[in-house]
Amino acid sequence: MNTAEPARLAWFKSSYSGNEGGACLEVATAPDTVHVRDSKAPARAQLAFRCEEWSAFVRYVTER
Repeated sequence: MNTAEPARLAWFKSSYSGNEGGACLEVATAPDTVHVRDSKAPARAQLAFRCEEWSAFVRYVTER
């Protein structure tokens, strides 16, 4: 798994996220992983998923 330093990743929020200060996640991609963090607390812990795991998760939630 790629453990790229969070500060070097290019983080982005969904285009569906507004600017109202709601609960948003930010995502950053690396060659082997997808990183996820809380947009309101970017210095705190983040999650990292293998690309295959992230794809399976996205597929699961879009089919519901």
